[in-house]
Amino acid sequence: MNTPPSPNPPSSNPLSLDADQARARLAELTVVDVRTPGEYASGHVPGALNVPLDRLGRALPALQAAAGRGELLVVCQSGARSEKARAQLSAHGIRALDLAGGTAGWASRGHALARPEGAPARAGWAMERQVRLVAGSLVLIGLALGLFAHPAWQLLSAGVAGGLVFSALTNTCGMAVVLGRLPYNRGPAAGPGLDATLERLSRGQADAR
Repeated sequence: MNTPPSPNPPSSNPLSLDADQARARLAELTVVDVRTPGEYASGHVPGALNVPLDRLGRALPALQAAAGRGELLVVCQSGARSEKARAQLSAHGIRALDLAGGTAGWASRGHALARPEGAPARAGWAMERQVRLVAGSLVLIGLALGLFAHPAWQLLSAGVAGGLVFSALTNTCGMAVVLGRLPYNRGPAAGPGLDATLERLSRGQADAR
């Protein structure tokens, strides 16, 4: 008799955990969320500590110390940034796993999200959604101005399209880096700052789960 396939087969990538695997091992993992503070405040894997991707270089010593005590799990919204973070850590000799599907995949499996005390009630937009909004808006503006003002404005749309192609080919996103530096993505004062987070990582003081 054939055995029916599991509805949620384990990840085949030895450097990646799916949401259910991560949930089962949550108590033994040091979870690092590499999204912006604003995204982190909108809901994160319980116990995750926030180290934005653009600050990862500064966090390397603390992450090295944390990796010496146990396994690291890096998390983002969809899995793209965490995979990039894992590769960056690996280049510095720091082994880490990443969460397949990211925070969105975690929530879709019905697992709870935590939020810093004092965070705003309304959830912020994920970075991928912000990039789509800004890129799409710039394309529309370029087309509209090209039709009604001067044809040269269509170069704006072409520039955005070229930027998106370059982003896909290099697996980078300059627009996300710029948006991540805006005040609303830096998050509220709620929750520990980066210095406090790095101290927790260095000393092994994980966030409350």
